[in-house]
Amino acid sequence: MRDNAKPRRADVEHVDLIGGTERRHLEVVDYDVRWPAIFADHHARLAAALRGVPVGIEHIGSTSVPGLPAKPIIDIVVAVDDITAEEDYLDAIVAAGYLLRVREPGHRMARTPALDVHVHIYQTGDAAVTRYLLFRDRLRDDADDRALYARTKEALIRQGFDDMNAYSDAKTDVIAGIMARASAARPA
Repeated sequence: MRDNAKPRRADVEHVDLIGGTERRHLEVVDYDVRWPAIFADHHARLAAALRGVPVGIEHIGSTSVPGLPAKPIIDIVVAVDDITAEEDYLDAIVAAGYLLRVREPGHRMARTPALDVHVHIYQTGDAAVTRYLLFRDRLRDDADDRALYARTKEALIRQGFDDMNAYSDAKTDVIAGIMARASAARPA
């Protein structure tokens, strides 16, 4: 197993958005009870593809929070031993039917051809993974923050965003507030 703190080579230095900027119709839909099963199917698919590679696989994002309206896109985080060792994981993920979409420092993102599943890949121990899980768990456990986030998403989607990054950026302040409360409530 490699030392997580020291990648064996330098990481990429720039953002590579494979396929360029996209315009997409964004919608927020009511929670779908099928989302956990869809995640479970992709978890199994990724685990099989990455057999023998030490990874963590978690369901993140709004589809991982029962009762929360969401864009109908299953977000998954995969934590790998060394983000720079793409030959250890990326070819296997692509061979399992996912398409590489983003390559940037510390992060890779692949998705299904149907654009309904996003697989975010980070190095084990990356603070982004901790933040994703903290945010998910706060929304699962706190009805007030879950309702606030739902209202925010629905209000923003009514503004007609057609760029996923702009939509995500518009939620920043609300997410920061929820994260601050989650951090304050976390046991020491």
